[in-house]
Amino acid sequence: MATILIPLPAADFDPTESAVPSRILSAAGHVPVFATPDGKMGQADARMLTGKGLGIFAPLLRADANGRQAYAAMQRAPAFRKPIAWDDIRSADFQALLLPGGHAPGMRPYLESVLLQERCVEFFEQAKPVGTICHGVLLAARSCTAGGRSVLFGRKTTALTRRMELGAWVLTCSWLGNYYRTYARTVQGEISGLLAAPDDFITGPGSLRRDSPHDLEAGFTVADGRYLSARWPGDAHRFATEFAALCRA
Repeated sequence: MATILIPLPAADFDPTESAVPSRILSAAGHVPVFATPDGKMGQADARMLTGKGLGIFAPLLRADANGRQAYAAMQRAPAFRKPIAWDDIRSADFQALLLPGGHAPGMRPYLESVLLQERCVEFFEQAKPVGTICHGVLLAARSCTAGGRSVLFGRKTTALTRRMELGAWVLTCSWLGNYYRTYARTVQGEISGLLAAPDDFITGPGSLRRDSPHDLEAGFTVADGRYLSARWPGDAHRFATEFAALCRA
């Protein structure tokens, strides 16, 4: 089975997009290894766990029961409690890479890390499985080869869609400001500009129904060879199940 690197920022990552894959990968016999900027345990976006500040939209926007339970379990896991530091990441030590997402301000050091982008390029160049979800796709898209092109150039991918990002922002911006807008440009807009063709970004169905351990079909993923992508926490169970199979193969 595979040893899988899961880099995280110090804070504000999405609890579902990190914990559900960790749980499913571990259950499949894989070994998740977490990495944070300083080797200290990271903290997920508290608002996504509690729903505080989301008002009447909390049931729609916060992590659901599956995500919260998975995060509670991950907090007790030795690998999560004692991550390695980003500086200690050696791509040769791992068989696969998984990049979770999140949208709160603490995600920026992760999404903008040149070091993580360099390591991401190495995984692609070594033809190892890479899985990305939500804003994690943005980290991959910003990872450029020596030729100056994104590692996703010529590949099909999905990510947080413009409709999803702006929808959450419109619902909450009157009191949360740009909490849901990590950057002025949407995730879909930036990623599409780094692909070989705009049509290589696949938005998927419009439904906001979340998947679950017993309903993987509600989720949506895009596979391109050994690269797998998903859009949001509602795809996490399907994404993680397919990535576990990809890592086995």
